[in-house]
Amino acid sequence: MIAIIKVAGQQFKVEKDQTLFVPHIEGKTGEAINLDVLLAHADGKLSVGGAIATKVSAEIVDHIKGDTVIAYKTKRRKGFHKKKGHRTAYTKIKVTNIA
Repeated sequence: MIAIIKVAGQQFKVEKDQTLFVPHIEGKTGEAINLDVLLAHADGKLSVGGAIATKVSAEIVDHIKGDTVIAYKTKRRKGFHKKKGHRTAYTKIKVTNIA
């Protein structure tokens, strides 16, 4: 069974026992969460939108930060430059069940 879920405005295609990195979700490690399902496909049947009776359960595995992204600004001939960086927060989840 395959489902397309929506997490923090992004869509992900998931299957059972799959692990993936999604934008940061509040919760503790090991906590179970339920995710919004947009589309589900099983046994040749396709369910879309409000007609979906499918639920995706997942477990929070870890909270991590991504690679450093550097933002460098400068203005020519003025001697102005500014260097900033940030690391985006991600949550690693494992899909436990698609029912």
